[in-house]
Amino acid sequence: MLDTRSVRRVCAPDSGLGLSWAPGTPAAAPHPLPGLPRPPLWPLCHPQASCSCAPLNTLSLVSKDPSPRRLPAPRPRPSPVPLTSGQGPPPGVSPHPAAPQSLPGPWLPPLQGRVPLTVPPLPLPQACGCPLYWKGPLFCGAGGERTGSVSVHKFVAMWRKVLQNCHDDAAKFVHLLMNPGCNYLVQEDFIPFLQDVEASEFHSRYITTVIQRIFYTVNRSWSGRITCAELRRSSFLQNVALLEEEADINQLTEFFSYEHFYVIYCKFWELDTDHDLLIDAQDLARHNDHAISSRMIDRIFSGAVTRGKKVQKGGKISYADFVWFLISEEDKKTPTSIEYWFRCMDLDGDGALSMFELEYFYEEQCRRLDSMAIEALPFEDCLCQMLDLVKPQSEGRITLSDLKRCKLAGVFFDTFFNIEKYLDHEQREQASLLRESDSEGPELSDWERYAAEEYDLLVAEEAVGEPWEDGYEAELSPVDQKLSALRSPLAQRPFFETPSPS
Repeated sequence: MLDTRSVRRVCAPDSGLGLSWAPGTPAAAPHPLPGLPRPPLWPLCHPQASCSCAPLNTLSLVSKDPSPRRLPAPRPRPSPVPLTSGQGPPPGVSPHPAAPQSLPGPWLPPLQGRVPLTVPPLPLPQACGCPLYWKGPLFCGAGGERTGSVSVHKFVAMWRKVLQNCHDDAAKFVHLLMNPGCNYLVQEDFIPFLQDVEASEFHSRYITTVIQRIFYTVNRSWSGRITCAELRRSSFLQNVALLEEEADINQLTEFFSYEHFYVIYCKFWELDTDHDLLIDAQDLARHNDHAISSRMIDRIFSGAVTRGKKVQKGGKISYADFVWFLISEEDKKTPTSIEYWFRCMDLDGDGALSMFELEYFYEEQCRRLDSMAIEALPFEDCLCQMLDLVKPQSEGRITLSDLKRCKLAGVFFDTFFNIEKYLDHEQREQASLLRESDSEGPELSDWERYAAEEYDLLVAEEAVGEPWEDGYEAELSPVDQKLSALRSPLAQRPFFETPSPS
């Protein structure tokens, strides 16, 4: 059994030591789970490790079909757009020194003015004062995605303009990846950057997962556009810098963990019974043994927290939307998850939860409790408990800010639409819940704890399903049987998809 905690990341030869890299298909790993068609339990080597893997293709997304799928031809980039308001750097940011006439000499070898794949002794991103994994954005920012290589003079001209207009790392990162004429990043802009982070036969699925996690955490405005201000307030760039230092990518749990991707994708595939890479309301209702009420499932598919035409036309959501759902469902303490469920419960969209809206969701909870021969608490008594829990500032209505101040927002939400977690909360004293929420230090978040537990279960299931030494194969578990169709031709279709803003 292959365990990701003991495997190092796989990288291309001389990975990260230049701007240009040879085209080709990412190295396909041998499938580590012969009994299961799941993503391989396989993260990547350290970027500075010495290995003999094939070079990564930074301009293609790969599904199970080994032939690479090329991205659309990129549009030409115009003159850079300043990314800070007014003149000069933002407050508290020291301006860069004057742009150099040429970049430092150690990385400029006499190769006819072209920046080669490897340039000893200093990697080009580091010569520019950037983390190693900025090589993709630097390459694309200089126009290398169109020609396959970048001349020294063109790169120096590009970098001089970046230094003149961008006064911190967030502004530079946005400038290098943004579309022409924009001063923000959309989901597709992250593809060139993420091509070098991971390589496996599930490359495009992993990229989709990471992009959704980036927007889930960083894009606090829910606009589908990450601005410099949002990037500065987040820890994303710090995590990018850690990619170079951390040998185990699974330690970077906020965005890049391969184990977390593995858990999310397996959960999605269990629900996607027809394997069309989309799930409908009936599929989603089976999550966690029908724990979520049907009224809440309907709200998720109403468009309150999803974007794109597929929701309105086909009544289905994509894997990208499922990433948001699963993280929000398993960790209701984060600002984004509180906003997610508040949008679902706010039926009239007035920015506050009325007593009518709370009663609407609680009615189904009462019916489900009655069917389980459990006496439900009357709504009036439940409402008093919830008001004491949240302590809203305005009488008769609960706002988003009220829930964000409350340390037990998860208990509030589960009371109205998750029967399993509601019963679990009822069996535990409120004092113990408060102690858990008040704990400080390097405690795991609810999502990290859930992902670790689910990953261990998936590994255990795979171990149980391995064949015996006597020649007889063990019977497939129910999860194995559900996932066995992943090797069908349907799994070879392109997977990368992001919900387009409506």
